[in-house]
Amino acid sequence: MGLELKTPKELEIMRRAGRVVAGLLRFLETQARPGVTTKRLDVLAEDFIRSQGAEPAFKGYYGYPASICTSVNEGVVHGIPNDRALEEGDIVGVDVGVKLDGYYSDAARTFAIGEIDKESRRLVDATREAMRRGIAKAVEGNRLSDISWAVQSYAEGNGFSVVRQYVGHGIGRNLHEEPQVPNFGRPGQGPRLVEGMTLAIEPMINAGTEEVETLLDGWTVITKDRRRSAHFEQTVFVGKTAPEIVTE
Repeated sequence: MGLELKTPKELEIMRRAGRVVAGLLRFLETQARPGVTTKRLDVLAEDFIRSQGAEPAFKGYYGYPASICTSVNEGVVHGIPNDRALEEGDIVGVDVGVKLDGYYSDAARTFAIGEIDKESRRLVDATREAMRRGIAKAVEGNRLSDISWAVQSYAEGNGFSVVRQYVGHGIGRNLHEEPQVPNFGRPGQGPRLVEGMTLAIEPMINAGTEEVETLLDGWTVITKDRRRSAHFEQTVFVGKTAPEIVTE
């Protein structure tokens, strides 16, 4: 499988990249409000990333046309920023990666636009907590699927479904590296986690069915039943006794 352990020097570069990602997401949360288009958020994001001496990781990646992904309401992942203005009550998943000195960090948050309904709030909160529980398993000696099971059991225990077509991943010199990190699966399976592994842990949780489809643009993934979806992601270093979140 070719799992790569990172050296302390490599981890330090990824921490710096992670600080750019975290700062950008904090900034975008203040900008994501009613009347603002997702295309405007993309312009602001690219300016911010370049001002920090980093590059947008997504722009041009397999031909992707923007610096961030913006997935609104029934959007799951890979939504292309456009001219639709955000409205009160929307939720928007913002996913961003940056490249700095040859290394990547990647994270996502789902933002509430103004006041959102009770089910959307439950969905957003449960997705964030499912990610937190998955990250807590990123400790040396655990198995990869211990992360997966922590996410799935919490999400499904709260009445939501876990997207299976899209998964988390290793990250480092490449945006996507081995291993894949599914958000579902029985515990105690897969490779043993070792200090120095770097993972992007990213649950995508739906209010209704787990089934998704891709729009004609070839990128935007939405829920098949058009109910809402939430997405959270952090870049995480596997630790001896505790994980380190790089993008917080």
